Amino acid sequence: MSTAQSDVMPTVAPNVFLRGGPAWLPEEERTRHAADVQDNLKLLIGNAYEHFEPTAETEERDGVRLRVFEWTRRTYLAE
Repeated sequence: MSTAQSDVMPTVAPNVFLRGGPAWLPEEERTRHAADVQDNLKLLIGNAYEHFEPTAETEERDGVRLRVFEWTRRTYLAE
């Protein structure tokens, strides 16, 4: 008997909204899932990391209450 595994990753519901940062970051990418909403978030976008910190604020998007993360800085990858 063989078992087949799906290559599709289960989707995780978004729980944070990213505020601030690069203007070119699309609105649909600002709503995402963070494993720990108490910890800072560091996202690799292109050749840089965008850093976000959690705030005490929440915002409702598409009927879901999301924790707001505020952009703090950008750091670049070393060559």
